[in-house]
Amino acid sequence: MSVIDIKDLQGFDFDEIKLGQTAIFGKTVTEADILTFAAVSGDTNPVHLNEDFAKPTMFKTRIAHGMLSAGFISTVIGTKLPGPGCIYVSQSLRFKAPVRIGDTVTARVEVTELIPEKRRLKLKTTCHCGDTVVIDGEAEVLIPKRG
Repeated sequence: MSVIDIKDLQGFDFDEIKLGQTAIFGKTVTEADILTFAAVSGDTNPVHLNEDFAKPTMFKTRIAHGMLSAGFISTVIGTKLPGPGCIYVSQSLRFKAPVRIGDTVTARVEVTELIPEKRRLKLKTTCHCGDTVVIDGEAEVLIPKRG
């Protein structure tokens, strides 16, 4: 059994981050993802869960929860850039297009501003399905000093 070094669990330190730096995470949305998200969040809106309900809507079929895709932005921030240890301060989201079962969502984060006196970053956050932007927004995160 190997011992985990705390340094292996830490993301970037503030001084290691550059303007324009990016990271991504991609996932194909499954039926199980939608059902699990509904169960965990309590969001049982039938447009996500019931094909008969969703057919006459503007989407013509069931769609994934917007916040499921938004969660992929959190995945990038919490695991890649800036990574483990960072703290979300704020997130704005604009939902631009639906995500359906079988769509692959790619979440992308880009550093747009460094705020050294507060150890904060501003990030452009987007989710795409192919060439289609499904979510865009902005986030602010705090990078605590390493212990």
